[in-house]
Amino acid sequence: MTSLLTTVEKPPTSRHLYSVIWLHGLGADGHDFEGIIPELKLTREANIHFVFPHAPVQPVTINGGMKMRAWYDILEMSLERKVDISGINDSCKMLKQLIEQELALGIVSENIVLAGFSQGGAIALHTGLTFPQKLAGIVALSTYLPTIEELLTKRSVENADTALFMAHGTHDPVVDIRVGKQAYSQLAAMQYPVEWYQYPMEHSVCMEEIDQIAEFINRVLTPK
Repeated sequence: MTSLLTTVEKPPTSRHLYSVIWLHGLGADGHDFEGIIPELKLTREANIHFVFPHAPVQPVTINGGMKMRAWYDILEMSLERKVDISGINDSCKMLKQLIEQELALGIVSENIVLAGFSQGGAIALHTGLTFPQKLAGIVALSTYLPTIEELLTKRSVENADTALFMAHGTHDPVVDIRVGKQAYSQLAAMQYPVEWYQYPMEHSVCMEEIDQIAEFINRVLTPK
């Protein structure tokens, strides 16, 4: 599972200066966040290449082994959320291939944002914080970080001060906000510049959150 992911893409309408790679959650696909682009109303939207990869189709243990798009297997539903670490590492390798594809187009790494929702957020965080070149920022929504122990040894010096945006619904029945807050606290303890936001919603995205994501992306994709 190390081949290049298939993607949904929105090319820039002007000169390509920036890239945003956005990962969906369990059971969804690359089209899931395609519609968020106009809602963000980003200052530099015309210069951004948006990439929405499809996760591989694989059996998911907590769903009775049913095959669906998933970035990794979830082995049990608990606050510990035992997961498939090797599957996470495989998806991280594939996401790194997508980043390298943007670099090959001439985009500097500091003009690339990773974003992800739920499972996709975990992959965006782990990949971004272990990537060997400086990224612009990471957006992690309604997610957690099951690879914190690995991150302690594999973290990238280049991304030690990369801006992180984390947000969660206070009534999330899928990913308990407590595991999201735990990930935030662990990253803050590791001295990452991580921002935390929470909203009165379930496992979803709301307009206030979209506005704050837009403010974050506008901030980290300033001309350098």
